[in-house]
Amino acid sequence: MIEQPKHLVSIITPTFNSAQYIDQCIASVLSQTYTNWELIITDDFSQDNTIDIIQKYVDSDSRIKLFSLSKNGGPGVARNNSIKNANGSFIAFLDSDDQWMSTKLEKQLNFMLMHDLALSYTSYDVIDDEEGTVIRTVIAKGEVTIGDMLKSNYIGCSTAIYNVDKLGKVYMPLIRKRQDYGLWIEIIKKTKVTKGLKESLTKYMVRGNSVSSNKFKLISYQWEFYNDVLGLNFFMSVRSIIYWFVYSLLGIKNKGK
Repeated sequence: MIEQPKHLVSIITPTFNSAQYIDQCIASVLSQTYTNWELIITDDFSQDNTIDIIQKYVDSDSRIKLFSLSKNGGPGVARNNSIKNANGSFIAFLDSDDQWMSTKLEKQLNFMLMHDLALSYTSYDVIDDEEGTVIRTVIAKGEVTIGDMLKSNYIGCSTAIYNVDKLGKVYMPLIRKRQDYGLWIEIIKKTKVTKGLKESLTKYMVRGNSVSSNKFKLISYQWEFYNDVLGLNFFMSVRSIIYWFVYSLLGIKNKGK
């Protein structure tokens, strides 16, 4: 058991028109058995009542903090604003439409401290947005290297935690999609390898009309990622795209957002 006061965890949550999901997301944080956390929410210029819902939680729990952007910049911008305002020794990610199991922080922090990790991730349940049922469970790969990550994103965004004391604050690249993918690769470049916790500790919501639900639409984002963000040459980008697409069709990956 981790000593509760020892490690402050900053939870990074971007929101945009998240009124349908944000209550359950925040409730899953409030239910954590590990209580030394701060939830830093940055709203990306929502046009619904997302901010009103969040404000109720801010008023009742000092650990919850809300920042609002004056224009829509995308989830990478929102996450980076929350990272900038984070105070924790560990930074965890939780998207507004996802949820954590109640023991998520406690078990994952214990796992990281036991293995002296700079970055970790877990298995997760993929949940149908409309039915609320488990579609499948994605089992975390035991270890992930740079070579693995060039083929596929094995780290689900809402499962990841990194150690600020080891890495400093590391920010996401400012692209519209795959920002989390870029962050994991940047960290693994420094640490060489990272480990995953096999237990499923996150519920990942899948919306039928989301961009990430259509692999063909993601090809252009993936090309931008390999070519512009990672700086791979044409032939390496083509090879990586082929790997990524095949692995995606086979379901051999974790999903980022």
